[in-house]
Amino acid sequence: MRVIDTEEQRWFLFEHEDVLYLDANCNHSFLGYTYMIKLNEAELNLYQSEGREYLNLLSHDIHYSAPIAQGSQSAFKGRDVTKQFSTLSLEAIEKWRALK
Repeated sequence: MRVIDTEEQRWFLFEHEDVLYLDANCNHSFLGYTYMIKLNEAELNLYQSEGREYLNLLSHDIHYSAPIAQGSQSAFKGRDVTKQFSTLSLEAIEKWRALK
């Protein structure tokens, strides 16, 4: 896994085995968490055509839909792969920061 791009305090874009993942930074009052999703085909197409601006919108949508909240109707609910990739993503961020 490697960091492709980031927006300070908002999101990281990772690549792992030719697949892109967006890790959105979410904060709701006293609760802060990250929520990583695998980009689906539609999201990939929008990212390819609109670039970072699309990722800003997507991370905003993830954050404000509160996908971890009980009773949430978020379109992103059930797409969380954060636990699956937590170790790899942390290692990728450490490597990326070391190269900055």
